[in-house]
Amino acid sequence: MQSPPAARRPIAPLPDMLVSQIAAGEVVERPASVVKELLENAIDAGASRIELRIEEGGIRRITVADDGIGIPPEELPLALTRHATSKIGSLAELERVASLGFRGEALASIASVASVSITSRTAGADSAWRIDARSGALAPAAGTTGTVVEVADLYAQTPARRKFLRSPATESAHCIEAFRRVAIAHPEIGFALVIDGRRTEQWPAGDWQARSLAGLGADFRDAHRVLERGEEGHGLHGLLGLPTASRARADRQYFHINGRFVRDRLLMHAVRQAYADVLHGERHPAYVLALTLDPALVDVNVHPAKTEVRFRDSQAVHRLVFNAVRDALRIGAGTGPAPGMRMAGPGAQSAARQLPSRSQDGLGLEVPAAGVTPAVFARHPDDGSPAAADRTMAADRGAAPGWPAAAGWAPGLAGIRAALAAFEPADLDAGASRHGAAASGDMPPLGFAIAQLHGVYILAQNADGLVVVDMHAAHERIVYEGLKAAAAKGVESQPLLIPVTLRVDEIAVRCAEEHRERIASLGLELDPISPTTIAVRRVPLALARADAAALARDVLDELREHGSSRAIEAHRDELLATMACHGAVRANRRLSTGEMDALLREMERTASADQCNHGRPTWVQFPLGEIDRWFLRGR
Repeated sequence: MQSPPAARRPIAPLPDMLVSQIAAGEVVERPASVVKELLENAIDAGASRIELRIEEGGIRRITVADDGIGIPPEELPLALTRHATSKIGSLAELERVASLGFRGEALASIASVASVSITSRTAGADSAWRIDARSGALAPAAGTTGTVVEVADLYAQTPARRKFLRSPATESAHCIEAFRRVAIAHPEIGFALVIDGRRTEQWPAGDWQARSLAGLGADFRDAHRVLERGEEGHGLHGLLGLPTASRARADRQYFHINGRFVRDRLLMHAVRQAYADVLHGERHPAYVLALTLDPALVDVNVHPAKTEVRFRDSQAVHRLVFNAVRDALRIGAGTGPAPGMRMAGPGAQSAARQLPSRSQDGLGLEVPAAGVTPAVFARHPDDGSPAAADRTMAADRGAAPGWPAAAGWAPGLAGIRAALAAFEPADLDAGASRHGAAASGDMPPLGFAIAQLHGVYILAQNADGLVVVDMHAAHERIVYEGLKAAAAKGVESQPLLIPVTLRVDEIAVRCAEEHRERIASLGLELDPISPTTIAVRRVPLALARADAAALARDVLDELREHGSSRAIEAHRDELLATMACHGAVRANRRLSTGEMDALLREMERTASADQCNHGRPTWVQFPLGEIDRWFLRGR
């Protein structure tokens, strides 16, 4: 049974209040949205101190007070009018917007779903002035230079929307997170947070590193790396949480562009890829990153919430972020703080090492060249000879059906075996240089070996105290980096006897055609044979046994979404990680002091040697002062 046709309604303009309430649905999702908008307005006003007060999770009241330039009384009614702003006045200014706000709709949207009052005083004015958004009444009031915005009874006039809010405790947590996101990006401003009459946060103005640590939390005070790339006004800087301090949820990830917090898939993908080699797939890194660009290169006018952006050259941005984060993580063991539970003192920072030469990326910023070729500590059980190495690797292959040689790696395996077996560590124990270095104070970051514990751990003495090294985990990383360096010298490919076809959409076909050369450089040949079909004709030799169709889909998906792909490298690295695990020195292998010292030196020279291939720490530092406390020395 057909329903009767709907009665025609005439086209009519919506009432202004309804228009504002519709807009509020995008701008004011919950109390935290109000917090974000008001804090950003205070920053745009040039404030040096901002205080946020919330009651009952912000549902009952939100108050933001600042010491900015204030609003003249004649402009207060305009501040509550939709699409009225002092931030921009032309399309040219919109395309280069540098302020956090610019739409001129936040206060009007908030006032449509809550009771709003603004009290403001400009410098030199006789008094402050207060306006009530409901009545429009404007009157003199007491107040210092700056602005106080009070928002009460959120969604009181729209009870259906209020039902979607969570408990006050949950909404309060969201408000705190919104406060952090804004405050972290502006260390030059002092921030305070008061919840239900109790001051919970007090962040004085200071340097960006201290503010970033305040945002990440105490867990990362000794478990982070500093990233600084480019120059002031054009570059990337931030703090990267160590992989060993990763989290089960992605709740400590802050990315800012020109002082604005964003949640951009391109940027998150670049950071995730940079961590992939040192972090277990189920864990999430913690970081604070700030990207500063010419405002003309980024479009912030994408969504009313202003947390989404578009880049003029997204590939260059992705490349910059990926390379910068990866290279900050790829330092030799001992260069930064210990990745384990106990952190080293200042002496562990003494041997900072620069990694390879730099090149220019598409944004004009220097980017270190990828790849580092460390020597490989490759003594194996038995007598440590090349023949013994081959025997051990052969035995491992027999014990592990997934050994990569069976997946097409065999042609390059002979060279890798030679590299693994050729390295013979110097016997540092017999040389006078070892003792001379210790006596002169020229101590390496990881020090010198003193013993082996249970055939698993190396105990070493450095300038700060005792170092404990997991020898298998450390050697596994060293071997892995050596294998990657060998594999990166060239991508060999192999034709498929019978091409694999896969059905895709037309966008994927165009992507394959557009990026044909880039895909070929990865050792993959994709040939569009119809508007919705692609044939895979060649694959990388190392991945000859892999699922060619799945590999092609992964590459095309990444190219479509991010403009670049590391899918092939990720598949290859999984195989190399398996090889490294089999090739690394095993537990209960007795090492001489010279061999242990050689492993320590290789750790210091090898990028990412602080963690094994699975993200676990390879060494822990026990400061001498802490050891003294164990034995109550000095009491």
